[in-house]
Amino acid sequence: MKITSADYLTSSTTLEGCPEPDLPEFALIGRSNVGKSSLLNALTQRTGLAHVSNKPGRTRLINFFAINETWCLVDLPGYGYAKMAKSRRHEFTDMVSTYLAQRDNLLCTFVLIDSNLPPQQIDLDFTQWLMGEGVPFVLVFTKIDKISAARVQEHIDQFTTRMGEFSDNLPMIFTSSAKTKAGMNELHGLVRKVLASQA
Repeated sequence: MKITSADYLTSSTTLEGCPEPDLPEFALIGRSNVGKSSLLNALTQRTGLAHVSNKPGRTRLINFFAINETWCLVDLPGYGYAKMAKSRRHEFTDMVSTYLAQRDNLLCTFVLIDSNLPPQQIDLDFTQWLMGEGVPFVLVFTKIDKISAARVQEHIDQFTTRMGEFSDNLPMIFTSSAKTKAGMNELHGLVRKVLASQA
């Protein structure tokens, strides 16, 4: 997929403040510090479109980016940042869950999982919630350049085994590296396929 334009549209803290649902949307979400902003920049082939911070929990709004003027990438706040005040965590949870469950033009959510780690309960709980709400999503295992391919596969297998405890229908799985751009063609292909299915 050729990215001819990638432009920041707006940010919101509520569903009501989101742009009109005129364009199909693909959302990115994951545990804080999973590499979400880096992946968004790699996907759009734009360095610096999304702010990359060394401190987790910096994305605190729903951020919208128009891609090729035909669809949107939506950067959602990361979850699981322990140093955030409990009141703020609850607020973010409500904001994100409302968007995911009620945004009619949301076609697919990319749930980012750190491939360097064994299954994290917070990620498993989130995928179980998505399934319960009927939100379409895929798993994107990030940072695969940091460990061996065998170890990446081991963690993927462990994760899907744990998911199998609460679901027989596992989502599609992708691997990625924002640094090497591995997986970007496959994710572009997914977007293209999903958009074509809506035509």
